[in-house]
Amino acid sequence: MKLRILFALALCAAIPAYAADTPETGQHPQTFEKQVTIKLDYLLYLPPDYGKDESKKWPLIVFLHGSGESGSDVQKVAVHGPPELLAKGTDLPLKNFVVVSPQCPSSRIQWQPYMLNPFLDEILEKYKVDRDRIYLTGLSMGGYGTWLWAEQNPDRFAAIAPMSGGGNANPRIARRLSRMPVWNFHGEADPIVPISESEAMVDAVKKTGNEDVKFTRYPGVGHDCWSLAYGDAALYDWFLQHTRQPMPQGRGR
Repeated sequence: MKLRILFALALCAAIPAYAADTPETGQHPQTFEKQVTIKLDYLLYLPPDYGKDESKKWPLIVFLHGSGESGSDVQKVAVHGPPELLAKGTDLPLKNFVVVSPQCPSSRIQWQPYMLNPFLDEILEKYKVDRDRIYLTGLSMGGYGTWLWAEQNPDRFAAIAPMSGGGNANPRIARRLSRMPVWNFHGEADPIVPISESEAMVDAVKKTGNEDVKFTRYPGVGHDCWSLAYGDAALYDWFLQHTRQPMPQGRGR
């Protein structure tokens, strides 16, 4: 009995352990599949008359916060911008929009379209939103995120309003915004993000032939130019003057 056991063990040892797992040489089709979980907390604002008319579609503002509001406490998002104004009961035309303000899990990740596109898809499925009147805006890190998302997915937005940020001013990238209405805001005394970041983006987009580009510069104002910009009813009136335009051939994503 002992001999048989030893023989069996010897036989197993003679077979390479990796034989069954060794891939066949040469070229063969394979498949890779992996699910990626994306989780974003967000603040949602619905106008007082939302839902009263089941057929009505509402304009949407997507707001991207700055790096200081990243994390896991979604109430931090209401420190600045539209969610701050809404929390205080604003009388601005902002209250006539659906407003969504997602929270970036970490400032090290920053705003990326791979997380924002599925998020926006979910919002459009759940709420009564006019898909031709989606407006994107953000401040500081969110200003960069606004430029980036709009450059990569210009077909999603009717107009954008980046603040205290910057983007990729490469002419080949900027041409994707050749039909995108842009209103950019920046403080001339910004010590954190130089106004040259905005200047480069605005110049690049204007060179594409885009004539619907505005640039508000605030003399003597530092990084926080957004309090002035979001506190002005003119921004929301300007948003509503625009609906989504079809992208020219070859200038999509």
